[in-house]
Amino acid sequence: MKLLFRILITGLLVLGLAKIMKGVIVDEFTTALTVAIVLGLLNFFVKPILVLFTLPVTIFTLGLFLLVINAIMVLLCDYFIDGFTISSFWTAMLFSIVLSLSQSLVYQITGDAKK
Repeated sequence: MKLLFRILITGLLVLGLAKIMKGVIVDEFTTALTVAIVLGLLNFFVKPILVLFTLPVTIFTLGLFLLVINAIMVLLCDYFIDGFTISSFWTAMLFSIVLSLSQSLVYQITGDAKK
């Protein structure tokens, strides 16, 4: 049940960010839910591999390179999902930062934060 709640919240946040941000286009709510699911799967399967391969760069930049990896995850979602469009790398980076911060805020408010 908690997983479905997180997917729903992330889908709503993706849809809301698409309304607010220039350069982010989401066709409909089902597309936003698909983005939430695919982004979660990419973060679970692909992101650890990218982090491992880029570990020296991540250490050298004191972890800031993880922002680039997050943007790459969003761009991969753009590639895989029809109806979800990100206009540029910088838009993807801003989108990933704002999405992460808003998810943290919502999970803190609802008491669904990781313990």
